[in-house]
Amino acid sequence: MKINRKNMWIVLIILLLGVGIYYLKFAKHYPREINLNEAKENYWGVTFSRKFCDEIGIDWKETYLAILDDLNVKNIRIPIYWDEVEVEDDQFDFTDYDFIFNEGAKRNVKFTANIGWRLPRWPECHSPKWIAGLEVSEIKEKTIEMLKPVVNHFKDRAEIIYWQIENEPLLNSFGICPNGDEEFLRKEVELLKSLDERPILVTASGELSSWRKEWDMGDIFGTTMYRVVWNPLFGYFRYPLPAGFYKFKASFLKLKPENMVISELQAEPWVPKGTLADLPATESNKSFNLDQFKANLQYAINADLNQAYLWGVEWWYLRKVNGVSEYWDLARSLFNK
Repeated sequence: MKINRKNMWIVLIILLLGVGIYYLKFAKHYPREINLNEAKENYWGVTFSRKFCDEIGIDWKETYLAILDDLNVKNIRIPIYWDEVEVEDDQFDFTDYDFIFNEGAKRNVKFTANIGWRLPRWPECHSPKWIAGLEVSEIKEKTIEMLKPVVNHFKDRAEIIYWQIENEPLLNSFGICPNGDEEFLRKEVELLKSLDERPILVTASGELSSWRKEWDMGDIFGTTMYRVVWNPLFGYFRYPLPAGFYKFKASFLKLKPENMVISELQAEPWVPKGTLADLPATESNKSFNLDQFKANLQYAINADLNQAYLWGVEWWYLRKVNGVSEYWDLARSLFNK
């Protein structure tokens, strides 16, 4: 049977689509060899959310002290949520965060203090209830007003090595937030520089952002690094990006890898709906299991940036208290090397 050129192209396209779908949705893509000893010294850290512990039903102080004393983590990114420190307008309470920094300082922990309106964990913009009904422009003014007492309260702490302003502030495709505002972000950065001399970290999505605007605003640039994600159109899929993609992207923008950190390295499952605490193992394994954990760690080592902050420490502890300690145990071996 004769096959004309048009039909050949159709067959080729179908084959390529099939291979692509298999790659993105079904292929495991674990490294042939995993050697976690290859990580550079002081490479690993975690993001710890006091608020998220409450959301998934674990005691935040117990979890935090376990991170310090059992995992022996020495680099921690801390979101200081606006709706927790200013519950009432112009009335600030830093008690919980003073505890966090005090306990970390006793153990020589170094912190990135993340401040602003848009911070890690859903819904991204963590607004106090008293701003309900205000226009976005008014909320931005209130954000600026909030930053001053927050920075002034914490700026004498030597254990804080970076300020992070906002979190992925120009990403419009995720979270319940208004669209990113470059002018507002620059205003926040300028304010921080006027209040304290510590380096400023600005972050962006590793896969969904060009980085062009964000990396130029701060002293340190942070990229997220996710491997298996979910969206309503495709379901679960795997980013088909080699670890070298991040360095290539940096070199294209003339950004030095030593001035880059992985601000969020995926180390927990993606949640299509509901909460992480309620996600059954059959569902969580579709995006994250122990093999994927090891693969993500190796991927981050291969990316070879300055540091990597793991995303998911609260979930490891939740699993541990529920009788599944394998994620916590792997992390312990990592941080105690």
